[in-house]
Amino acid sequence: MNFKCAALTSQKWLWAMLACLCVDSASAADRPNILFIFTDDHAPHAIGAYNGWLKGVNPTPNIDRLAAQGTLFENSFCTNSICGPSRAVILTGKHSHLNGFMTNGNRFNGDQQTFPKLLQKAGYTTAMLGKWHLSSNPQGFDHWKVLPGQGDYYNPFFLSANGREKVDGYCTDIVTDMAITWLNEQRDKDKPFMLMCQHKAPHRCWMPPLRHLNLYNDVEIPEAPTLFDKWTDNASPARFQEMEIDRHLHLVCDVFGPMPAGFDLTKQNTDRSGIKNMERMTEEQLKAWHAAYGPENEAFMKANLQGDDLVRWKYNRYIRNYLRCVKGVDESVGRLTDYLKEAGLDENTIVIYSSDQGFYLGDHGWYDKRWMYDESMKMPLIVKWPGVTKPGSRRTELVQNLDYGETFLDVAGAEIPADMQGKSLVPLLKGETPDDWRKSVYYHYYEYPSVHMVAAHFGVRTERYKLIRFYQFDEWEFYDLKEDPDELTNQYANAKYADEIATLKQELARLRKQYNDDSQHSVMPAEWRDKFRPAAPVKSR
Repeated sequence: MNFKCAALTSQKWLWAMLACLCVDSASAADRPNILFIFTDDHAPHAIGAYNGWLKGVNPTPNIDRLAAQGTLFENSFCTNSICGPSRAVILTGKHSHLNGFMTNGNRFNGDQQTFPKLLQKAGYTTAMLGKWHLSSNPQGFDHWKVLPGQGDYYNPFFLSANGREKVDGYCTDIVTDMAITWLNEQRDKDKPFMLMCQHKAPHRCWMPPLRHLNLYNDVEIPEAPTLFDKWTDNASPARFQEMEIDRHLHLVCDVFGPMPAGFDLTKQNTDRSGIKNMERMTEEQLKAWHAAYGPENEAFMKANLQGDDLVRWKYNRYIRNYLRCVKGVDESVGRLTDYLKEAGLDENTIVIYSSDQGFYLGDHGWYDKRWMYDESMKMPLIVKWPGVTKPGSRRTELVQNLDYGETFLDVAGAEIPADMQGKSLVPLLKGETPDDWRKSVYYHYYEYPSVHMVAAHFGVRTERYKLIRFYQFDEWEFYDLKEDPDELTNQYANAKYADEIATLKQELARLRKQYNDDSQHSVMPAEWRDKFRPAAPVKSR
């Protein structure tokens, strides 16, 4: 090649490189921002758009509006229904046994691969604000400020790279303020952003904002249809749990009922965070609190309720406080989405609303989560992606929190590592259903013996059927969800379903192999089962 040709070739190469750089720059500018709003213990049936038995209360007009503008997933599930593990699954796109965070007592290894780190490499600026609940400090974020542990509802402490500080106010409002401040003043505006705005609410002990302490007082809250379930057809672990509104929901510590003379908080074997938080409330906050609950507590004392009436009183106080906390979250969603519109960011920002798992709102007589039954296994998932998601659309495919990280990477145009175990939801958001989309989901809960005494179990769920194995007790459950959506009748011993059960056992084995779950699942010796089981249920009613 002569020098003239070499120069021309070099010149063409240079222009080509410049053209590529311009294209890359343009595509980076066009990549959507991601606002991931995440709550704790928000059951789908406490969201109006999910049309559950609480829809008449209408606690979520802003979340409902988001659903009307985007896509709602009707069959969205977690892989392990408990706070920390669900968050670890989302960050890593891997099941609990692989990301190392199997129970709330674990510590997340932040050195491992996570989707925020991968988004940073792809050119995104990232932030994490609010409830973290993974023990170790966040990694993969340009900015973070998180609650220590479970955090407090009132005047909470926050941890950041600069240390620990107390912020006066109500937690949901504070986290929302922080999110808007970061979006407006602190982020790198030359990059697309991914903001994780994560609320404590509506987690136990369900302390509403002052403005909502009397909300729903004049509204008749529907009674959970299975509030007085006696679990006669379940495997034995359902009868030996410690999460009943009847026997375990604490009258003082959980629902802020009247405190008897000589009450000693240190001797209460329950979650005491709410009462402890009250000790740090301001005089003005406490005055408003007592003004709201005092008259109700006096009336309760005079009524001397017993049996079913006492259960119903506790349920009504609990469900109202829960929904009042949800109302604060819904207002946060409204503030954040309104800000996006005012700032001119809404047309290029994907907004996701989800929660770490479902929750029992009196269903089966329970509160909390953990089980593979749908009330705790189902997660809300609503996505608004302007120009992509069809407004008001609903998807029925089986999806999991295992898929979130892969979806965020796909949205960003980043490579999805082969060792992530979920699937990108982008095709579903575009209205497509891939031919190879999953027909079943795998679940594994590990934390036993522990809080609420829910036995360890794993299982498989398809669109219609569910098979659960409580392996420590060597017991099985099988449900036909079409015929029995409330999972009241265990059909494991019904010969009619023998073929379906055999098929699901094969599918369970396949999924355990696919997800490399070789974690221990041995049967507990009989003498150990009796040792760890709590006392047999004795109803107060």
